[in-house]
Amino acid sequence: MMQIIIAGCDEAGRGAVLGPLVVGFASISKSKEKQLSSIGVRDSKLLTRRKREFLYDEISSIAEEVKAYQIKPEEINKAMRANISLNELEAIYFARMVDEAENVEKVFVDSPDVIQEKFGIRISLLSKKPMKVDGVKSTVKKGGIKIVSEHKADVKYPIVSAASIIAKVVRDREMDKLSDLLGIDLGSGYPSDRTTIDAIRANLTNAKLAEHIREKWKTLSVIRQMRMTEFFK
Repeated sequence: MMQIIIAGCDEAGRGAVLGPLVVGFASISKSKEKQLSSIGVRDSKLLTRRKREFLYDEISSIAEEVKAYQIKPEEINKAMRANISLNELEAIYFARMVDEAENVEKVFVDSPDVIQEKFGIRISLLSKKPMKVDGVKSTVKKGGIKIVSEHKADVKYPIVSAASIIAKVVRDREMDKLSDLLGIDLGSGYPSDRTTIDAIRANLTNAKLAEHIREKWKTLSVIRQMRMTEFFK
């Protein structure tokens, strides 16, 4: 009897001003799904970095497959100039990861769209495989991968939590590499991180750092126009 494989997709770094947006994927046999909860898998934002690193290895050992793709700031900037939204960019990569996966029957995704099913529709239109979005009428009569696209899926479904951990660990490691490469403490890359804002503010003319900044983000304009004390009021 063929085992049923489910998968989850999530991202890390969507709201960052600096560094990559990382999309993560994890698939697992349905019979092993409960193991994710038993080892402590939950939304990556609710875990310490040390715990995420531990769970990254644990997830990798029991999953059928884990992977992550980095969407670099250069690609994000190019997409923004072409009026391609982050939602669409994420959907492109999620569709690619599902297309590359084997024997997956059901995929859970954390939806960034206001209408939660819309993100699932985006993925289904970009995928090379037949898909059916949960809650949406489909022309696919038999077979096809079922997509469950919901808000807070990273909290509701352990397999999406697992994907969020994979994405977050890869992004954390990449930010460390960038800090070492540039010789600048870049922090987390988020606009709420004073270390990140300090780094950008002090290095606005650094061409190497500029390669890793999302130029269309409003945060960057604010940094350029305001003194640090004003920014954090």
